Amino acid sequence: MSHLSPLLKQSSKVCVKNGEGSWLYDTSGNQYLDFTAGIGVTSTGHCHPTVVKAAQEQVGNIIHAQYTTVTHEPMLKLTDRLVEKMPKGLDSVAFSNSGSEAVEMAMRLARQATGRANILTFHGGFHGRTMAAASMTTSGTKVRTGFHPMMAGVVTSPFPHLYRYGWDEDTATEFCLKELDEILKTHSAPSDTAAMIIEPVQGEYGYYPAPKAFLEGVAQRCKDHGILFIADEIQAGYGRTGRFWSHQHAGVHPDIIVTAKGLASGFPLSAIAASEKLMSKGLPGSQGGTYGANAVACAAALATLDVVDNEKLVENAAARGEQLYRRLDAFRQGTAWIDDLRGKGLMLGMEIAHSPDRPRADIAERLAAEAEKRGLLLLRCGTAGQIIRWLPPLVVTEEEVDDAADRFNRVLEAVTAELQ
Repeated sequence: MSHLSPLLKQSSKVCVKNGEGSWLYDTSGNQYLDFTAGIGVTSTGHCHPTVVKAAQEQVGNIIHAQYTTVTHEPMLKLTDRLVEKMPKGLDSVAFSNSGSEAVEMAMRLARQATGRANILTFHGGFHGRTMAAASMTTSGTKVRTGFHPMMAGVVTSPFPHLYRYGWDEDTATEFCLKELDEILKTHSAPSDTAAMIIEPVQGEYGYYPAPKAFLEGVAQRCKDHGILFIADEIQAGYGRTGRFWSHQHAGVHPDIIVTAKGLASGFPLSAIAASEKLMSKGLPGSQGGTYGANAVACAAALATLDVVDNEKLVENAAARGEQLYRRLDAFRQGTAWIDDLRGKGLMLGMEIAHSPDRPRADIAERLAAEAEKRGLLLLRCGTAGQIIRWLPPLVVTEEEVDDAADRFNRVLEAVTAELQ
C-alpha cells in the first residue's frame, strides 16, 4: 500500500523494476521504450555501465563528503571537466542538488554581485518550484497558485512564441525585443535590473526555441546595461539540442550558466558556472548546502561526461533529432489535430490542437495513454497539457527512433478511430 501524497501525479501507471539504455521494465515484466528520460535526466540512458561502475566504486570510498567541510576528488575533477565545457571565461563552479536550487543560487549571485534587486524573466519560462524559482516561472499557474505572495522583484517580458502569436520569426522577434525595451523604460530600469534569465529552448511551456536574433538581442541589451545574462540550461543543456549548450545555437555568451538534469545521469546534482571575478562578488557563505556536490553524484557526473564524449552523444542527439523530426512531421502533415511540431535535437514538442486558442488536451491525454499500452512512454506539457513531448535519452539508436515512431503511428490510428 502506497502512502505517497495524493498531490503527486504520475504520468503513467508503470511501476518500474529496472531499466537499461532506452528501455524500462515493470514489475510484471513488461518493457517500455522510454521517451521521457526522467524528464530529460537520463541522457546516458538507464543504468549505463560506465555510470553504474563509477557510482559503485565511489560508494565504497566515501558517500557523503560535505563540501563546505571537506573537499573530495570527484568534486575537484568535476569542476575542471565542467569548465572545459563552459564558454570561455566561465571558470568557476558552484554545486547544489536540484535545478530550482541552482536557479536561486544564480539569482542570489546576480543580486549580490550587481547590488540590484530585480530579475527579468521571459513569459513561458520554467525555472523551478521553490519560492524564488517559482516566482520566476510563468509556464503555467500550477507551481504558483495558492502559493502567493510571490517573491518581489521579478518582471516578465514577452518571449517570441511563434505558434501562439501566429507570426513569423522576424515579426515575433521584433515585437518581443521592442516590448523588452519598453519594460526597461517602464517596469524595471536597467539600474535596478540585476539579471535576465532565459531558457534558450523553453521546456514546460511547450518546447519553444528562442530565435537566434532574439537571444542576440537579449544578450546585447544585457551587455549595454551591465545586466547579467543567465542561461537556464537545466533541460535543454548537456547535449540535448544537438549542441552541448542550447545557447550555442545562437552564438551568445552568458555570464552565468545553470545546469542540472542531464548532469549526473539521475543522481541529484546541479551547478552554476560564472567567471571567478563575478563569482567572487557574491557574499562569503552564500553558497553551499548539506548535500551539494555529493561524492557519489560527482563520480556519476564524471562518468556521464565520459559517456557523452566517448559515445559522441551530442552528435547523436543532432542526428537522431533530425530523424525523429522527419518521422513526426509526416504525422503532423496527415493529422488535422497535430497543429505544430517544434524544438531542437532530441527535445521536440508536438502541439495537439486545432489552433493556438483551441488546444486538445483530451486528445493528447488519449495519445499518451494509448502509447503506454503499446510500450511507449511519453510525457505531456503546455498550459492545458496539450503538447506531447519527445525526450528520449541521448543514447537512443536509429532503430529505437523508428520503433517509437512506428508505435506512435499505431497510436494515431487507434485514437483517430476512437474519435470518428
